[in-house]
Formats: sequence, C-alpha cells, structure tokens
Amino acid sequence: MALPPLREDDARAIARFLDAAWAERGLARASLEAYRRDLELLARWRDGAGGGLVGADREALFAYLAWRADQGYGPRSNARLRACLRAFYAHLVLAGIRRDDPAALIDPPRLPRLLPKAMSESQVAALLAAPDVSTPEGLRDRAMLELMYAAGLRVSELVNLPANAVNLRQGVVRVRGKGSKERLVPLGEESQDWLERYLREARPVLAGGRPVAPDASGEVPLFLGAGRSAPTRQDFWRAIKRHAAAAGIDPRSVTPHGLRHSFATHLLNHGADLRALQLLLGHSSLSTTQIYTLVARQHLQRLHAKHHPRG
Repeated sequence: MALPPLREDDARAIARFLDAAWAERGLARASLEAYRRDLELLARWRDGAGGGLVGADREALFAYLAWRADQGYGPRSNARLRACLRAFYAHLVLAGIRRDDPAALIDPPRLPRLLPKAMSESQVAALLAAPDVSTPEGLRDRAMLELMYAAGLRVSELVNLPANAVNLRQGVVRVRGKGSKERLVPLGEESQDWLERYLREARPVLAGGRPVAPDASGEVPLFLGAGRSAPTRQDFWRAIKRHAAAAGIDPRSVTPHGLRHSFATHLLNHGADLRALQLLLGHSSLSTTQIYTLVARQHLQRLHAKHHPRG
C-alpha cells in the first residue's frame, strides 16, 4: 500500500519528541531511528486525519494496529511500536500538549519464545577457516570472524570498532554496546593472532598505504572495507553468507548474530558461569542471558538421550 508523504506538522512533532528522548533518556542512535521510522509510518498512514499524529485517539491506534496485522508485521515489530507509542504520547502528556494518553491501554502482543540458533563447534571451525587469507580481504574477514566468535560481539559492535579499541598487549577489546555502555572482553590467543596478522599484513594494503581519516564519530575504524571506511553490517552479512557456502554450510542457517549465540552457548556447554556470560555479552539484565541456559539444557538432554544406556 502506497502511503502519502510525511506532513510538516507531524515531522515537527516527531523531531521534538526525539530531541526530548535523547536529552532526557539518553536513547541510543539506533533506538531513536527505530522510533522515527515507527512514528513516521503511523503519521503517513493517518495523513492528518483527526489532528494527525498528535491528535490520534485510542480507536485510531487500534485501527492502525489492525492495518499492520493485515500488512504482515510481526509481534516483535508491534511490541517495539507499542513501546514507541507509549513513550511518544507520555511525552505529549508531560509537555501539556495532550490531557490523555491513547496508548496507555494498548496490550503488548504475545511474543513467541524463540531460542537462539547456535552453530555446532565443528561448523564454527569450518566457517572460521573459510576465508582465503592470502588476500587482504580474506585476512580481514578471518580476523573479523575470529573476533566476533571470541568476544561474542554484536555485528554493529564489530563493524564499528575503532582502531584504538583493541589492546593486543593486554589481550582485551573495549566494546561500546547498546545505550553506549562500554565493556572489556578478553580476546583469546587465536583471535589475537589473527588480529595481529590483519593489522600487520592486510590493513596497510586496504588503507592504500596512507593514514586513515576519522569517520563521522571522530574515530578511525579498525576494519576497513571499500573506500577505506568501515564495512557496513550488510557488507559483513554478505561476507558471512559467502564464507558459509564455501565451508559447505547452508548459508540460510548462518547469520552474524548466530556467531554471538554460538559464543554464548559454547561457553555455557563448557561450564561458564551465567553472571560472567552476562558481562561478556553486555546484557543489562540477567534474565536476557538466562535464555541460553535453555539451549545448554537441551544440549545436555540430547547427550543423555544419545549416550545413556536408559536414555
């Protein structure tokens, strides 16, 4: 369904809300952009009806949710939208623009319990060995894959790593995660070795033998792609699919986030402490980390069923 362009009054209301959300709540840039997309879509769908975005009542929001269901939006997307609407209309009430909150009584959608999809240790080993390390690009990809699996990084954290985030002497990487929270994660000898090779052999070639200028955030990227800038998440997504196919693994079953899940699951399977895993993953709540215990428990149940004489 083609929607009309965003109206100026709706655009101004969204901009004011995002400025307040950044100043008062310190929301990360990704969260602000997600809120912007959600509110702009709702505003375009309303196209000024009933006072536009600011004047929407509860019935209008229910009608919009019904339209989204017809368009195939999933429960997780709608759960994020509900959080966005609650924040937006609460802001309008607090600012004295509205007296009521039409989003207050919208029930959250029931989310399915999805367990992380982890690769086996042999699959991870095959994937890590797939890049052609005789080329600068292959050596870079090998270092990125090794680092992602060794440190359990999110793909956005990996591609946005600045050059000064890695301390090879101490064997740690400083990661800026969600909400701009920083954590130190140990590297491990294997990932350290590949990072050293990348920095020594591949990065100077990818940089064209010249110093790399800082990016928009004022930092010099660690990993370099086309144009001597950091590779995008989409670049790394395509690379990991290509290397999975080369390793004989179905590319549809491999994602960048799957390596992070594998990192967590394999650590638990080898006896890691849940609290330590929470710190390594950068989870603000232990309940987020606890889902991996279910994955590890399933692994133990399969081992018991396979090897126990009465399994």
